[in-house]
Amino acid sequence: MLASISDSLISGPVGQADGSSVFEFRFSAKDPVFAGHFPGRPLLPGIFQIELARMAAQKVLGHDLVIREISKAKFLRPILPEEIIRLSLKLVEEPSIIQARAGLLVGGQPAGEIALRLWRKE
Repeated sequence: MLASISDSLISGPVGQADGSSVFEFRFSAKDPVFAGHFPGRPLLPGIFQIELARMAAQKVLGHDLVIREISKAKFLRPILPEEIIRLSLKLVEEPSIIQARAGLLVGGQPAGEIALRLWRKE
């Protein structure tokens, strides 16, 4: 999974005026992620969308992170092979936890909303 996500990164993080960071990803139609999900109509699994948010947060902070809680995982439209995914990430660091909120857009349409509580991996 991690190799597929790393290979799919097109750009980012790009800092924005509001403090968020933007990434772009594109999964090749030949990526193994689509092998069984679903035969005849491949789409990006929800767990990959959640991992996109975690790995983006990790890249912004430069520290290994683990998921403590998935507060929200809302999948608004299927993400198909070769589509460009624009992930906008906002982070709030608290003493013992990091709040991550990610919005995913495809073709200008909302594709997902992810909210995570993360820990720094020691």
